[in-house]
Amino acid sequence: PGRRAERALAAAQATHEAGAPENALKLLSIAAAGPLDDRRRGQAALVGAQVAFSMDRGRDSFALLLKAARRLQPYDPPLARETYLEAINAALFAGPLVDDGQLKAAKAALTAPAATGAPRPADRLLDGLTRLIIDGYAAGVPSLQPALSAFTDPDLSPEQGLRWLWLAGTTAATVWDYETWEVVATRHIPLIRESGNAAMLPFALTGLAAVKMVAGELGTAASLLEEVKTVCEAIGVAYPVHGFLLTAAGQGRQKDHDELISTVVLEATRRGEGSALIVSGWTTALLCNSRGRYEDALVAARQATGHPQRETSAALGWALVEEVEAAARSGAPERAADAFRRLSERTGPSGTGWGLGVQARSRALVSSGADAEDHYHEAIDRLGPTRIRGELARAHLVYGEWLRRERRRSQAREQLRTAHEMFTAMGMEAFADRAARELRATGETAPKRTVETTGQLTLQETQIARLAREGLTNKEIAGRLYLSTRTIEYHLQKVFAKLGITSRNQLGRDAFLDL
Repeated sequence: PGRRAERALAAAQATHEAGAPENALKLLSIAAAGPLDDRRRGQAALVGAQVAFSMDRGRDSFALLLKAARRLQPYDPPLARETYLEAINAALFAGPLVDDGQLKAAKAALTAPAATGAPRPADRLLDGLTRLIIDGYAAGVPSLQPALSAFTDPDLSPEQGLRWLWLAGTTAATVWDYETWEVVATRHIPLIRESGNAAMLPFALTGLAAVKMVAGELGTAASLLEEVKTVCEAIGVAYPVHGFLLTAAGQGRQKDHDELISTVVLEATRRGEGSALIVSGWTTALLCNSRGRYEDALVAARQATGHPQRETSAALGWALVEEVEAAARSGAPERAADAFRRLSERTGPSGTGWGLGVQARSRALVSSGADAEDHYHEAIDRLGPTRIRGELARAHLVYGEWLRRERRRSQAREQLRTAHEMFTAMGMEAFADRAARELRATGETAPKRTVETTGQLTLQETQIARLAREGLTNKEIAGRLYLSTRTIEYHLQKVFAKLGITSRNQLGRDAFLDL
């Protein structure tokens, strides 16, 4: 019986990773019938908590992971440390629906024995995150930098990479380190595909979609999210809503964004995935700011930033950016100053062009006269060399708006033209419209937007075209998207017809590089 229980436990872990949570739970019930020693009971508790997290990402899985970590601590300290890291990750998803969840997990992790021998990347990440959560950004960012570097090391083990690259990526985003975020997000997906770990794939794809969104590659982001939906439907789990909200807001799709809020976000909140409240507040504020509805943006931003507990999520930092702009434009200087103070506590220690550039732009919004102009210049100088195209375009936009109010119309037009061109190229339509309105106010008419050829494609067609361009065969694309080969052939023929091409080789032409 003992060996049968151990085999069932190992099978439950493998079945969970393969993306079959219900079957994993059945195997766990066999394992639980025992007999299992205390160490393996802790492992069973861990697998059960992992399955719960993959199915609902709610507050219950946070408590289960914390309990599993404590059970494992006397018998398997290295695994206990990793489980505390999983609990911190689960607290990130539970968000404000668990009172100080990140802080509780970080303090509990301090009771675990320190790593013996050479610390693993996961050990470094745990130590850095606990410092960030407990002591704040000024102390935490220097502690995290060696940890994040470990995840960009070419010699990173596949086991460590497979399990922790997603959390390393979202941590890099939290401390405004775009370069590391992009590297680890890009690196994670091939590892997952090679391992067959379908349960992790939606998170990795969503992470890479967010990377592409921040870089202004909205079409690529939307295509990645279509694959998220396909995978989640195939394995029977709820899909992470965050990326879908961000693309809808970034593209100015009000109706789609509102529908997500009224359906998916409500369902996520019901499950206990409270991070959806922060993300939806942030993306709603982003959408309202893009449309010039600053008072509405201020209300929405407060939904994300107004929770009393300590949060280190990237979305909270990004929501503070929206709150500064909304408050400054709504005649609420005290709110703007408070939001800027909280933001600068996060961006200042980052030392990155992204963080310091956004900080300079936000500082300009709460400043006046020559000081404001100096900060606008700094924002453009810092963001210019980065790949954060959306934030750079917004720096040109708000600087142009400030110049117009200063009656410097000629200079305003230069900034507003640049912003309009950038937003149009990225497909950020609501921001492009805002720039166009400002241009008209200077006496100049913005050029009409032209529909890109790839805009004729549906999201699924774009997704299939992107994979075909990467060199995947029809069979490989079918396996990745859980579709039949015949369906892939059908969609590719439609792609060729719409783009006026006749073969896969032509998908690599310059005109189609933005698929």
